[in-house]
Amino acid sequence: MTRSRDDLRRLHFINELFAHVTGRDLYLAEQIKTAITFSLGELETQTAAHPEFAATFDDAFNAAAAKLLAQRFADLPQHGFFHWDAAATPHAATPLFTRAGIMTGLKQLAAFRESTLLVTNLRPALLPPALRATPRRQRDYTEALAFIRELTAARSARSADLHLLFI
Repeated sequence: MTRSRDDLRRLHFINELFAHVTGRDLYLAEQIKTAITFSLGELETQTAAHPEFAATFDDAFNAAAAKLLAQRFADLPQHGFFHWDAAATPHAATPLFTRAGIMTGLKQLAAFRESTLLVTNLRPALLPPALRATPRRQRDYTEALAFIRELTAARSARSADLHLLFI
């Protein structure tokens, strides 16, 4: 069975995102990926018929995976979880709103010794697929990644076990 590049990317994405559940076992990650894909069955069928819907399917797949991860951490009261979507509003990925969104998450996670901060759609917000990836857009994206990492490191307790995930 040959896999498409997108299918492999999704499999490895799920394997990393749910490593605490799967133990990095690709077979178990495949089961989770299949379940998410099954829940998006109609959209997957439309994507097969219309390849231009691939970006819509990817967005829906990422959102479903983030929702599943949030549900998983809701079952663990000692583990904090916060999801920040950089594409939630047109201005969410600007430096001011990025800082506000990340700080909101860090304040919420401060009470937990172990926590996960999930950042989604930062790349598409700053490097839209429909537009050309200019050097300025690439620089803005690189600076946003560095800014979030530095802010998270500076504003979280040294004793905290904080996982920062970018999707």
